[in-house]
Amino acid sequence: MTQVPAKPASPARNTPASRKRDGKALSQRDLFQLDSPLYGEIRGERSLMAFPFFALSKNAWMKPLSYEHATVSIEVRPSANGVATIYDKEIVLYIASLMAAKLEAGEDVAQDFIFTAHDLFSVTGSNHSARSYQRLSEALERLQGTQIKTNIEAGGEGEEGFFSWLSEARLHYSKTKTGERRLKAVKVRLCDWLFRAILRDRQVLNYAATYFQLGPIERRIYEVARSTCEDGRMEIDLATFRLQIGYQNPLSNFRAAIRQIAGSDAIPDYAIELVEDEAPAPAGDGDAEPARRGRRATPARVIIYYRPDPVAELGESADLAPTESGE
Repeated sequence: MTQVPAKPASPARNTPASRKRDGKALSQRDLFQLDSPLYGEIRGERSLMAFPFFALSKNAWMKPLSYEHATVSIEVRPSANGVATIYDKEIVLYIASLMAAKLEAGEDVAQDFIFTAHDLFSVTGSNHSARSYQRLSEALERLQGTQIKTNIEAGGEGEEGFFSWLSEARLHYSKTKTGERRLKAVKVRLCDWLFRAILRDRQVLNYAATYFQLGPIERRIYEVARSTCEDGRMEIDLATFRLQIGYQNPLSNFRAAIRQIAGSDAIPDYAIELVEDEAPAPAGDGDAEPARRGRRATPARVIIYYRPDPVAELGESADLAPTESGE
C-alpha cells in the first residue's frame, strides 16, 4: 500500500490515519494505514446473530456443525485446528464494527482491514498478555481455515460452495534492537459473503456493552434475542431453540442450562423464561395402575422479553426499542 503524503494546506480530516489514541497521533512512518481504533459500539450482521455459525467452545471443536431448519441451511467444516469458536467471533464482530463505522462516516470501504491487537483487546476486554497474542494467532488461523456453506443470501446474491470468514490473515511484526519481535498490526481480508451483507443489506445491529463478559451460551441467547425478538417478545419451543443456539449436547443438558440462566437473569436487555408443561396423563382406564415414570422429558418452551436497562435509557435519546444501523 503506497502512502500518500498529507497536504499541509488541507484541514485535518477524521480518517483512520489522522485519528488519535491517548492524545498521540498514530504514526504514518510505515506502510500501514490503520483502520483502528474503533470508535463507537460493537456491531454485528443480523444473520450471524440469528444463526449458529460458530462452536460454543473455548477449546478446539473438531467436529462439523450443521443447521437445518425451515428454509435455512448451514454447514460448517473444521480446519486442522478446529471450527471457529464463539470467542474467535470477537474478531469478526470487531471487523464488522470497523466497517460499519466507516460506512456511517461516509468513507470508502474495502475488504482489507488493518488494526492493532492492542485496540482489539481493549474493545473486547481481553488482557494484553503474551497468551492473548498467542490466542489471537490461533483464532485467526481458525477463522481462515473454517469452511462455511449456507443458502442464506447476502447483498441480494447467493453462493454455491464453501467460504472462510477471512480469506487472508497476517500478523505484521517489527524487531527491536535486541531482536525481540513486536506485533505492529493485524491485516485481514473479510470474506465476500459477509462484506456484501454489511455493505448492501445494512442489517447491522449494535451489541450490549457487557456482551464480551458473557459465557458462550449466554452470548448466543443474547444474539438470537437481539436479532429475532421483534415486537419485544419471542416464544419458541426448547428443541428448536437449542438448534438455533447451536448447542451440541443433549436436550436435557440444554434444559438445565436454560433453567439456570433464566434464574440468574444473566442476559443483558432481555428476560428469559423457561415454561415447562406438565406431562400428559397416561391413556386408559381410570382405575388402572398408574404407568411407570419414563425418561421422556416433558415439553418446554422458551419465552424472551425485551427489557431495556432503565439506567442506560436515561442517557439515550434513541427509540425505546433497539434500532438497526443504516436505517
